Amino acid sequence: MSPMRLVVLGGTGFVGRYLLERLLRDGHRITLLSRNLAARAERLLPPGVELRQVDVYDPDVLRAAFTGADAVINLVGILNESGDNGRGFRRAHVELVKLVIAACQLTGVRRLLQMSSLNAGRGHSHYLKSRGEAEAAVKASGLDWTLFEPSVIFGPGDGLFARFGALLRSSPILPLACAQAKFAPVYVGDVVEAIARCLQDRAAVGEVYELYGPEVFTLREIVAACARQLGLRRLVLPLPSPLGRMQAFACDFVPGKPFSSDNWRSLQTDSVGGIDGLHRLGIRPTRVDAVLPDILGHADDRQARLARLRAMH
Repeated sequence: MSPMRLVVLGGTGFVGRYLLERLLRDGHRITLLSRNLAARAERLLPPGVELRQVDVYDPDVLRAAFTGADAVINLVGILNESGDNGRGFRRAHVELVKLVIAACQLTGVRRLLQMSSLNAGRGHSHYLKSRGEAEAAVKASGLDWTLFEPSVIFGPGDGLFARFGALLRSSPILPLACAQAKFAPVYVGDVVEAIARCLQDRAAVGEVYELYGPEVFTLREIVAACARQLGLRRLVLPLPSPLGRMQAFACDFVPGKPFSSDNWRSLQTDSVGGIDGLHRLGIRPTRVDAVLPDILGHADDRQARLARLRAMH
């Protein structure tokens, strides 16, 4: 495999941090573009990454950054927006993708790897609709594109198991909307391996890879798995659909939006796949229980013993 010059957008997020390390192992030269870099952000990134703080919505900036690159990888994505009108999702998922496509076309960069989502273009959420619009733009671009559609991604530092772990630690009761929503969680290491393998594989051009794990969980089962790992006994209260929707609406006004009306709409469509992209790429999927201790830490021995005793009665 020949080292490539890569430009990565969205590389400071959860998936990006893992991807950069994986790509560096293959000897690629990486330029990372980001709008909002933390102070001394270079210390948080693996050595060998060229970091540029730029306005990624500026077409001239993108053209300058893409000139001479062999491929562009766009990981930019948001799960919530300010308000609930879809504009934030369209800006991050559709407008930016179209700017990236135009910059690739103008600079002669043929290869584009685009992160999307399982169920893109399905359902009624702004998130899924905007992901679908972005996919349509990529497919019509004339570039050598590859699309990745993961289910919820797990691993140390994730936004699902780690978040529920924090909630379970802080409260003995957890009201849970969409408790029966289904997921096939995919390990972040498997996701970045898929991207790395597709980068120089001509057979991956024009392909869409659904990335999902070997197990299907309901949201309630995910919460229960977190509680078991932490050795905690917690009361989980599944909310009827109207109350779950009210909870989501109330959270629209909570700083940081731990949950939102658009999240609720997305959860009405189960995040499970149909055509196993990891299998197509020769990647053996990682099970949740193999990584959960690293995500949540190990339960206190006394708490774990008590939890096991309770489970026996």
